[in-house]
Amino acid sequence: MSFASPLFLWYFLPVVLAAVLIAPRSGRNAVIAVASLVFYASGAGGTTLLLLACVVVNFVAGRYLEPDEWGRNRDRRRLVLIGAVSFNLLILAVWKYAGFATEQLAVLSSWFGGDFPVLHLALPIGISFYTFHHISYVVDIYRGERPALRDPVSFVTYIAMFPQLVAGPIVRYREIADQLPQERTHRLDDIAAGFPRFAWGLTKKVVIADTLSPMVDTAFATPAEDMTFAIAWLGAIGYAMQLYFDFSGYSDMAIGLGRMLGFRLPENFARPYSAVTVTEFWRRWHMSLSRWFRDYVYIPLGGNRRGVARTYVNLAIIFVLTGFWHGAAWTYLVWGLFHGLLLVIERAFGLDRAPAARAAWIGRRALTLVLVVIGWVFFRAADLGTAFTMLGHMLVPDLSGLTDIVAASVTNQRLVFLLLALVVVFLPANSGTGPFLESVRSRPANALRIGVLTAGLAYSGLLVATGSFSPFLYYQF
Repeated sequence: MSFASPLFLWYFLPVVLAAVLIAPRSGRNAVIAVASLVFYASGAGGTTLLLLACVVVNFVAGRYLEPDEWGRNRDRRRLVLIGAVSFNLLILAVWKYAGFATEQLAVLSSWFGGDFPVLHLALPIGISFYTFHHISYVVDIYRGERPALRDPVSFVTYIAMFPQLVAGPIVRYREIADQLPQERTHRLDDIAAGFPRFAWGLTKKVVIADTLSPMVDTAFATPAEDMTFAIAWLGAIGYAMQLYFDFSGYSDMAIGLGRMLGFRLPENFARPYSAVTVTEFWRRWHMSLSRWFRDYVYIPLGGNRRGVARTYVNLAIIFVLTGFWHGAAWTYLVWGLFHGLLLVIERAFGLDRAPAARAAWIGRRALTLVLVVIGWVFFRAADLGTAFTMLGHMLVPDLSGLTDIVAASVTNQRLVFLLLALVVVFLPANSGTGPFLESVRSRPANALRIGVLTAGLAYSGLLVATGSFSPFLYYQF
């Protein structure tokens, strides 16, 4: 079930909100937990059992991870933590990466005349996200940052909460632990604050991202012999805009839905295309993922505290993991290595800070955007061959223009929305439309809310009703 589907918008969401409002405080988490499992099962089918198995294991483990006041259970706690984290990583490895690994072994085996079997497993929706939530839960308890939950319903609410279950944002346990008790308040004001944020995200997804999708798909599907400079850049720029409005739109919808249910979920984007360095880009793009890797991998590895060489190695490790976290494919690995290399270069030459001179600042911001767009080619391409073909044409100008097929996909409507989407590059870096809609009380904010809730929501609803929407891009991760 997608947030941008008639079933969700016109039936599921109103029923859940009404049930949460009607239920007593002690029963609201149960309503959310049950609704979330129904939401997940509608798309995940039998793999819902895998989610439930992970929930049981991590809930039980959490009860044995709390430190006592004398510290006498440290060894037992360490063993439980290692067991719980290993279990979560094993589940992720088998269900997400075993097929990729066996494919590589099959290729290697074929070189020597062998026939290695390839494992085919259906990828459970959102497995990368709920695995990271489980790891955050057990690690935060082990560190003594938050106590374990005693109520299994509250734990299911945290792990399976439908706004963030399948595509984030990644909510670290310590960020939401204080919000999970049954006694929290839930008011109509929460719905009033969250709904414009949800509507804004829906508009970004359905009106802009989905409009650009056919044009981007056509550009990336162009055969190597027909690829041109214009097609390559059209596809790369179009995908950069499509991905941002799709994923940030989902995040806005998730944060708005969470607010409507009485939760404050963390921000996930902060105008990333306004970054002046690649280092800054990663402070603004998918922020919840960056924070997770920082807290649970980078800092435990030593961060930047063990010398320059070790810092570079740690950065490389983080971005290899970031690439593979997104998908089991060489394209994601190369994308991760590309960004890791850029961060190492920036740190090594002191380029990780914005220059003071205006001309240099403009140049660095333009260069950062170009580098990010180049990286997205690896992220989107079906394979490395397609990626390198596009990049080759992006770097060598020609006058061939667009093929008839690509030209037909560039309708006036899509061109207008592409140009409209590109405005995000020039907006102020320190303000975000989503938080502005949700929390600011001023005449400009009210005017924007009215615009989103009338024109934006009406047009989005019309597109949804006609079936003009597609799955969120991050559902595949």
